Amino acid sequence: MKRSTLTATAAAVALVASAGYAAARDQVQVAGSSTVLPYAKIVAETFGETFPNFKTPVVESGGSSAGLKEFCKGVGEGTIDIANSSRPIREKEVAACAEAGVKEIQEVRFGYDGIVFATDIAGPDWALTPADVYKALAAKVVVDGKLLDNPYKKWNEVNSALPDWNIVAYIPGEKHGTREVFEEKLLIAGCEELGGPDAAKAAGMDEKAAASACKAVRKDGGAVDIDGDYTETLARIDSNKTGVGVFGLSFYENNADKLKVATVGGITPSVETISKGEYPVSRPLFFYVKKAHIGVIPGLKEYVEFFLDDQMVGPEGPLAEYGLVPAPDAERDAQREAFEGGKTM
Repeated sequence: MKRSTLTATAAAVALVASAGYAAARDQVQVAGSSTVLPYAKIVAETFGETFPNFKTPVVESGGSSAGLKEFCKGVGEGTIDIANSSRPIREKEVAACAEAGVKEIQEVRFGYDGIVFATDIAGPDWALTPADVYKALAAKVVVDGKLLDNPYKKWNEVNSALPDWNIVAYIPGEKHGTREVFEEKLLIAGCEELGGPDAAKAAGMDEKAAASACKAVRKDGGAVDIDGDYTETLARIDSNKTGVGVFGLSFYENNADKLKVATVGGITPSVETISKGEYPVSRPLFFYVKKAHIGVIPGLKEYVEFFLDDQMVGPEGPLAEYGLVPAPDAERDAQREAFEGGKTM
């Protein structure tokens, strides 16, 4: 069901509502995921144009973990209102929030994104599997049933169908939500496919150490952590034409004139393949709202409602045009109802 709150009536209500907030911070503050950043900026800028009686929200990056850490520092005008995240909030983060007085958190899942591998536009076609990625980038890999330090130096040593290029991949740093999905959907999946957990246990590792071994990346220059945003990854590939970068789908699509994307498991990443659940490396996108700030920070409630409006997150909205994979109709309705009903974690 299509929902629209972008009306003159809503703007008038916003004007009346804002009158009681003279003593409060008068601008919504958001921080977190670099993947969610461009979507939140589009919403914030459009919100500022649509509701002139509210200031345009301030949206900053820093990564999912950094944003949630700021979010969980406490309640009050000196703390942010919303944390953007490309992964679900962790139990230990919820506990840290509660300890600092942030006891009511509203989770909003607003759509989906895919993680892609891409190379310079002039490079060859690429077809990867999770096993390929694990063999190329893990610190230890399975060789003849044993877990050994990664011996592979070139992509065609991992898979003869891949290019004769030195293995150099620019991957998300550990503070980015993208890193967790990269580890789970690629490194761990590839490790399990090739018998990594059994090889680790045979080497005397306990279950926890075996799981850690599957996702540990090599530190010899083959895998390079990128702590900045995707523009830094793009710059690295521009400097190294045989480098491989990990990007969000939307960033790739907006730079398709510079990059060539790889298939994963035989599936080309696209809005269609992700929305159908065909592309294996995709994830939901979130933001987390500090309920205690609603009714205190002018425009916070209105900003969230505006974000969830179909004119923003629906199939014909600007976020989909930028690259967001919209959630199904029923899911979008459920997210709106949960927020409006004040549901917390």
